[in-house]
Amino acid sequence: MNFEILINDDYLNLVKDIELTPINNKTVLSLANDFEDEKWRREKFENFIWDNIALTALSEQERAKLAGKSASTLRAAAKNLRLTDKEDDKGKGSELAEIALYAIMHHHYKALPVVPKIFYKQNAQDNAKGADSVHIVLEDDGGFSLWFGEAKFYSSIENARLASIVESVGNSLISEKLKKENSIITNMAEVDRLVGNTNLAKKIKLALSPDNSMDNIKPILHIPILLLHQCSITAENKEMDDTYRNNIRAYHIDRATTYFKKQIEKLATKVAKYSSIKFHIILLPVPDRKELIDRFSSAVAYYKG
Repeated sequence: MNFEILINDDYLNLVKDIELTPINNKTVLSLANDFEDEKWRREKFENFIWDNIALTALSEQERAKLAGKSASTLRAAAKNLRLTDKEDDKGKGSELAEIALYAIMHHHYKALPVVPKIFYKQNAQDNAKGADSVHIVLEDDGGFSLWFGEAKFYSSIENARLASIVESVGNSLISEKLKKENSIITNMAEVDRLVGNTNLAKKIKLALSPDNSMDNIKPILHIPILLLHQCSITAENKEMDDTYRNNIRAYHIDRATTYFKKQIEKLATKVAKYSSIKFHIILLPVPDRKELIDRFSSAVAYYKG
């Protein structure tokens, strides 16, 4: 992982004086890029995005064919980025956040890149449909878990913005949408290639069969929620010191608390087996959202040729 981990813990261990139920199914991951020459390391962040872009924009077969051909890989991945010609930056920011989440899932949670969503959502009209990331994690006990992620890139994560994230997460947990994501996984050859173990691959496909009740899936379902966000603390800072670390930790715990409160209020009684699902809020601050999106869009245009 390119970024420093400031928090990686169950939410229950971070806040002792706040009563939320259920709360034992929630975690917080706080990440931070560092500084150099008293400036936030923008190039390091951009390299992280471009080093991992093939995971979400290319299929496993395409990645294998382009192994060792970095320029060709970037060009092929850029061609699959679908929203870079939009006049507004909502779609552009969404793609950037999706790539970041895929990279975090791969490097931090050791997930298999089973469904490269940008590759399968080249139609701009599909932007809001289904999860932003779909992964399988092979567990130490020989089992597996499903990770259906949400990825957002916001100019602010103050209270007014959090309600829309809760709504988006709630929509992704509708049984029909979960079944659609499961069907995409089971229809892909990537499962057999990436899992390796034939018996486990069969077990995964059987669990994801449309004949299996979604109630049986909920205990192995994880929802990672990436909030890539513009941050005034980061914009005003010049070095990765303890003051900055502590300020970001405090801010992220506060945002996680507010978000989980809203999520419990809206979803706990509406989503079947809500307490069985694991939710992971992931926060990564940047100093200037628009600058990163503009540079990302220019780079995509360059690689598209």
